[in-house]
Amino acid sequence: MNNQSYYQATAPWSNGLPLNGEHECEVAIVGGGFAGLAVALGLVERGQHDVTLLEAHSVGHGASGRNGGFVFGGFSLGEEELLAQHGPERAREIYQLTLQGGEMIRRRVGHYEIDCDYLPAGVILADWFGDDETLRAKQQQMRSAFDVDWQWLAQDQLRSMLNSQRYFSGLLEANAAHFHPLKYCQGLARVLRQHEVPVYEDSAVRQIEQQQGGYLLRTDNGTVRARKVVIAGGGYIHGLNTPVAKAILPIATYVAATEPLGDRLGEFIRGDWAVYDTRFAFDYYRPLPDTRLLWGGRISIRRPNRQTLERWLRRDLAKVFPDLAHEVRFEQAWYGLMGYMRHKMPCVQETQPGLWHVIGFGGHGVAPTSGLGDLMASVLTHGDDRHRWFSRYQMPPVYGFAGSLAAQATYWQAQVSDWLKDMRFRKHRSA
Repeated sequence: MNNQSYYQATAPWSNGLPLNGEHECEVAIVGGGFAGLAVALGLVERGQHDVTLLEAHSVGHGASGRNGGFVFGGFSLGEEELLAQHGPERAREIYQLTLQGGEMIRRRVGHYEIDCDYLPAGVILADWFGDDETLRAKQQQMRSAFDVDWQWLAQDQLRSMLNSQRYFSGLLEANAAHFHPLKYCQGLARVLRQHEVPVYEDSAVRQIEQQQGGYLLRTDNGTVRARKVVIAGGGYIHGLNTPVAKAILPIATYVAATEPLGDRLGEFIRGDWAVYDTRFAFDYYRPLPDTRLLWGGRISIRRPNRQTLERWLRRDLAKVFPDLAHEVRFEQAWYGLMGYMRHKMPCVQETQPGLWHVIGFGGHGVAPTSGLGDLMASVLTHGDDRHRWFSRYQMPPVYGFAGSLAAQATYWQAQVSDWLKDMRFRKHRSA
C-alpha cells in the first residue's frame, strides 16, 4: 500500500506554477479547493475576469481532493437543528443553496466537459438499526420542510441493491451523485486558466496587509495587490489569519480504496449508488469506475499510520460485507482534514471592508462549497445580500487542543450511543 490517496494516484497534476513578482487584481482568492474555485469561476461566469487564485500546495490538496466524493444536499448541521435555528421558510432557502450547489456541479461537469467520473446514480441512506418509524419521519421532514423527495426502500428492495444483512430499510436520494473530487478541482482550474484567470500553486499566502484601496498579499516569491480578498480555506489553513485559525477545528476522516474487484464488486453492490448509514458515526462507501470499492468512515483528531488506518477500516467493512473484508486488499488508505466550526455551519463573513471568508464546511462540503462559493461571487459582483442568512455563524474560538479533545470525546460518546441504540433494537427485534 503506497502513501498516495486513490485520487492522487489516478489524477496526477503538474500544471501549477508558483507566484513570482508583483501582481494586481480586483479579487484575490486564497485557497484552491472547492470553495475558492467556485468563487473564482462564479466571478468569471458573471463577467469578472480580473481574479487571481493562490493555493499553498496544488489545487484540491486539502479536504476537497481527499473526500468521499458524495454530491448531495445538506450541511454538517442536521436538518432539525437548521429548522430550529431559522424557522421553516429560511431553513428551506438555506438548504436549497446546497441543492443548487449540487446542480451547479452537474452543470459545470457537462458544460465545461470536465472528466471526473461523475455518476448521477443517487445516494442511499441505509438504516443500521431497523427503526422504520424514525426513517419514515426523516423522509416526511425532507419532503415537507425542504421540498426534497427521498424514495423509500423496503428491506427486501434495499438488500437486493446492497448484499448485506446489516441493513434494514433505506432512503434513496435519487438526484444525488458521486464523482472523483480531485479531477473535478483540476478541471475547474483548467477552465479558469482557459479564461485567463491565473491559478498559482505552491504559493502559500504568508501575510495579508490592509492598505489604502485594498490589500497586499505576500507569498514567499511575490505579492498580489487586490481590492477585495476571499479566504476560502478549511482544515489546512493554519496560521494565515489568527481569528480564522482559532475558529477552525481540523478533524480527520479516513478513507481507503480496495484493489480492483472485477465482477466480485457486483456481488456486494448491485448498482452505482453511493451509500452511508443512519449512525452518527457512520460508514460511507461507493463503487469506483475501475471496480474498486472506496470505503470511508470515522472522525478523529488522530493522524494514524497506514497500518492502523487500514486495520480500523477493514474492521468497519467486516460489519457490512464480512466475506469481502476477509479477503480484499486495500491499495490506498489515507486521511483528510475537515475544517469544522463549533456551530457546524459554514461562515460567510466580511471581517474587514473587502475581506471575506467562506470557510468551515466540515464533513459535508462538496455541494455547499459550490453553492456558497457561487453566492460569494454574486455578493462581490451584484451586492447579493443572501450572505446575511449566515450572519449568526461567526467565528467562535475552538480553544486549540482542548477543543480537539472535546470533539473527540463527543464522537466517542456518539459511538457509545450508536452501540446502545443498536443493542436496544436488536433486543426488540428478537423479542
